[in-house]
Amino acid sequence: MKRTLAVILAGGEGERLSILSSLRAKPAVPFGGKYRIIDFTLSNCVNSDIDNVVVLTQYNPRSLNDHIGAGRPWDLDRNYGGVRMLQPYIARGRVAEWYRGSADAVLQNLNVIEQASADAVLVLAADHIYKMDYQPFVAAHRRHRADVTIAVRRVPLADATRMGILALDEDDRIVEWHEKPRQPKSDLASMGVYVFSKRALHRWLTDTRPDFGLDVIPAMIEGGARVYGYRFNGYWQDVGTIQSYWEANLALLSDAPELDLYDREWIIHTRSEERAPAKIGATAQVHRSLISHGCVINGSVVNSVLSPGVVVDVGAVVRDSIILFDSVVRPGAVVDRAILDKEVAVGPGAIVGEGTDYDIVNRREPGRLNTGITVVGKRAVIPRGVRIGRNVLIGEGARAADFVSRVVRSGSTVERPRERVARVGTRARVGDASGAREALAGEPNPVDPEADTAGKSRSGGRRASGEMGD
Repeated sequence: MKRTLAVILAGGEGERLSILSSLRAKPAVPFGGKYRIIDFTLSNCVNSDIDNVVVLTQYNPRSLNDHIGAGRPWDLDRNYGGVRMLQPYIARGRVAEWYRGSADAVLQNLNVIEQASADAVLVLAADHIYKMDYQPFVAAHRRHRADVTIAVRRVPLADATRMGILALDEDDRIVEWHEKPRQPKSDLASMGVYVFSKRALHRWLTDTRPDFGLDVIPAMIEGGARVYGYRFNGYWQDVGTIQSYWEANLALLSDAPELDLYDREWIIHTRSEERAPAKIGATAQVHRSLISHGCVINGSVVNSVLSPGVVVDVGAVVRDSIILFDSVVRPGAVVDRAILDKEVAVGPGAIVGEGTDYDIVNRREPGRLNTGITVVGKRAVIPRGVRIGRNVLIGEGARAADFVSRVVRSGSTVERPRERVARVGTRARVGDASGAREALAGEPNPVDPEADTAGKSRSGGRRASGEMGD
């Protein structure tokens, strides 16, 4: 595989992940307790003996840069090859702009690809959870003398509208392609994993074809290029929505999960700081959960995934939830069917995720929060005794003064005034004056003036070099 270069597309904004990707790129979102989403693609590369990797970033790249660094956890800190992080840049004579699509990102970095000795170029999405050996994939590409080979798999028809849907002939050549069709005719979908010949990239990438699925692949098929599919039957999951992200995390808790994180033959590498082992106290009850290092559990944790440094105090209950790094759940609090971002403090006796009205969608983000999952943003503080319903969005850094009532009804949103002003500015640019007036109307009343001190003694705020970033 030394003649193969991997180009990882890691610039995605991931809007469907709501507040989880508002401060970080989607590939940097934590997954499975201790990992980040991009860890799976990087680990696939090194486990497939590919040690020449380029990562193309764009949206909120700081956390990705911090996480990957020089690539040491993946054995990619090398003098020759290794991993390189590339951001959009301004070239003389070119209008300054962001990447206009996946193909445009590769086109703008063709000079890097040209310098590589590789003749095959893997183009990989960084926002999927999967385990894949790229060696037989590249071997099939060479065997067919293909211009491009696309990894494909069967998906539920309900998901097919979000993907490139295709048809293969008896030789696995792609004869039909429909990008995100409204009424899919097939359940055979592209995984967003390609291997191109370097020659084909030079021929088919142009300024008028900014996206692989929408532009480049259809043009290649219509132009008679050798476009092949590679059937993949292993684990692969698009975690691009709050519901799919929550389901994929909790699926790790089954007795025989499809994604085996304990497979010593295919290790998922990540950057991780040194922390003490997880501590399960005398009053703790833990059932079917993943508890990462540095956690201190004195309450009840049921069917949940806890990242490093999470604290669950005496009498607290965490159920069917995902709790990210250094968050704390104080005595008597309940977290049910919720996702808490990093360094969140849930005050004593508070309830995050209350009631059975799962079908009351979030009024601010109805297309993202509509399955009963409540999401709390980074470093938010939930005041003592507050009761929060389903499909609620709590903004980053929310404090007691941002809660107008001790009961936050299902489908509501609580956020800091500066976030409301930012949203108002966005609306004003598109002419939504009524939304601006509504967002600026009134000042919230404080609920618990002592709530901001709830997290001062927690482990949040201690960020060692191993787990930097958002």
